Amino acid sequence: MNELSTKTLLNIRIAVQWCLLLWVVGIGVRFGMFVNSVESGAPATLISRPPGVEGFLPIGALTSLKYWLVSGTIHPVHPAALVIFMAILLMSLLAKKSFCSWLCPVGTVSEMMHKFGLKIFRRNLRIWLWLDLLLRGIKYLLLLLFVIFIQLGMSGEALTKFLDAPYWAVSDVKMLHFFTKMSGTTMVVLAMLTFLSLFYKMLWCRYLCPYGALLGLASMLSPFKIRRDVTGCTGCRHCTAACPSGLEVHSSNAVTSPECTGCLTCAANCPEQNVLAMQPVFWKRRLPLWVFPAVVVSIFMGVIAIGMISGHWYSSLSYADYQRLIPLVRGLSH
Repeated sequence: MNELSTKTLLNIRIAVQWCLLLWVVGIGVRFGMFVNSVESGAPATLISRPPGVEGFLPIGALTSLKYWLVSGTIHPVHPAALVIFMAILLMSLLAKKSFCSWLCPVGTVSEMMHKFGLKIFRRNLRIWLWLDLLLRGIKYLLLLLFVIFIQLGMSGEALTKFLDAPYWAVSDVKMLHFFTKMSGTTMVVLAMLTFLSLFYKMLWCRYLCPYGALLGLASMLSPFKIRRDVTGCTGCRHCTAACPSGLEVHSSNAVTSPECTGCLTCAANCPEQNVLAMQPVFWKRRLPLWVFPAVVVSIFMGVIAIGMISGHWYSSLSYADYQRLIPLVRGLSH
């Protein structure tokens, strides 16, 4: 890939990452202002609640998904949680685990941390291969526990009871308080993860994120994959050295690993022309550089647009409901 294409590719991804990160920060600030107006006793608010905040409720979204499958209807309390979850899942089914490397704000911050650590310490540390493989299993184990508890363990009656309960209604407020009213233990854990991320590339995403584990498994069905032209490859291993997930790209005809996030870093670091490309299996001609990012963003925005148009975006909870429920937040544990 030539220098201009490399710069273009990296700039496109950075621009998309930062747009989504700033959008998420804006949602957080707006939701904080909304909750503050309720907690201050204001009879009404000029700041409406942003439905996008429900993207921070993936476990509840998993519960809503089962409710939808069982009942055939979308629960009205936090419908945007399910819409965002379905958008991200569809992205993985069609366009690899692209949410993690193109849109996820946690992934963006994690990437910033390891780049910052590399700039300060001139290197990132690598975990022994056997330990790396063992630690990767943590996120899959966490995912398995959630699937067993929610998808297999909860009956239709239990689902309805949970989604109708005050706890689910104010789960977005409890998530906000998790960040704005952190306990000492939470601060220590986050500080440790942040510190270790300076030395170990994508620590949270690689070892601890059950959401990423689910998306990785779904991405194995994606028609898009990094494909290598064996005849043009010189075996320089620049792609493997650059891969954030530590994959052996230089020896793969097609990267099928669930750890591949579709970040295109390998393609951007390949010194040869047209050797690595993100291509669907049914498309033989080389796709233009902008196609994959366009597919990623279009799927995400398209599903959200469908949710809005179909009336499954705004919560059924009113400002009066939040006035009634928020004072109960501290006493709600289940």
